[in-house]
Amino acid sequence: QLQLEESGGGLVQPGGSLRLSCEASGSTLDYYTIGWFRQAPGKAREEVSCAIFRDGITFYAPSVKDRFTISRDNAKNSVYLQMDSLLPEDTARYYCAAQFAGSTCEINDYGNWGQGTQVTVSS
Repeated sequence: QLQLEESGGGLVQPGGSLRLSCEASGSTLDYYTIGWFRQAPGKAREEVSCAIFRDGITFYAPSVKDRFTISRDNAKNSVYLQMDSLLPEDTARYYCAAQFAGSTCEINDYGNWGQGTQVTVSS
């Protein structure tokens, strides 16, 4: 059973950077599509990035495009979200999710979720 654990969140000033990690256990991520989501208090969960690695396809929400980058390290069985030029509105709890052999980035297609890591952008 695939398990996901996020780390790397914290408090950062506007304009700063963080790199979130999503470490997988129980299975290799080789055949999984990975998404990064965030949820702020009182708001719906939002997908900020998705990677269909087998097809070399990545997706970014307009609000994070050109600031966030999704990547993978097969040797560490981990996926990362590099977040640069952070804004206060990026403050949220961030989650990674996985879907086996997924070909879409639809939120309802993800079957495995981590517990999340908090990101707070504030001066």
